[in-house]
Amino acid sequence: MLGGNAAIAARVLTSFSAPIEKRCLLWIAPRLPRWVHSDHLTLLALSAMALAGLSFWLARWHPAALLLVVLALALNWFGDSLDGTLARVRSQQRPRYGFYVDHVLDAVGILFLLAGLALSGFMSPAVAMMLVIAYFLVSIEVYLATCALGSFRMSFWKLGPTELRILLAIGTIALLTHPTTTILGRSFRLFDLGGAVAIVALVGTFVVSVAHNTTTLYRAEPRGG
Repeated sequence: MLGGNAAIAARVLTSFSAPIEKRCLLWIAPRLPRWVHSDHLTLLALSAMALAGLSFWLARWHPAALLLVVLALALNWFGDSLDGTLARVRSQQRPRYGFYVDHVLDAVGILFLLAGLALSGFMSPAVAMMLVIAYFLVSIEVYLATCALGSFRMSFWKLGPTELRILLAIGTIALLTHPTTTILGRSFRLFDLGGAVAIVALVGTFVVSVAHNTTTLYRAEPRGG
């Protein structure tokens, strides 16, 4: 059935790490202290993204701060992945509140992260700006599709938030020794090249998803007469 409340839409997560990640989260959640609540984990996730952005900026002068970025990404995974699981394990779901707050703060967190990259010297501001626009395009499409189709897609091409964090962490560690790369005799910032690939992937994902969802909705609601 098409449509439905976005807050209670079925979650679609088909990433490589999803099965093992789910088992890991279900093991951790019951073992957390009772004083830890979902809101604490959501705030931890946002704070971690702010720390990642700040650490990228500091790495402009102190490259060792890149290691803080990796730690921040791990903390972001912990908070962002576990807040909903904890609420479900404790039967404390607040679907509309959780859906809204979680994704508003995700958007703010991405701004923190990419602003830090733009100020770090490891990625040009133009690439960072185009990347955040591409990311928001995909996010908007996903949220609209959630409302219209009743399913919340959390991964594309077997890649979800966890895989993206891992790729970013690997790239961040690579910056310690290889902040630039050479292609056809020309030198490029490593993260400018990675950002360009990410932009193309995000825009491609946006176009394919829009075409698929538009076709699905058109067939479900034909013009008639």
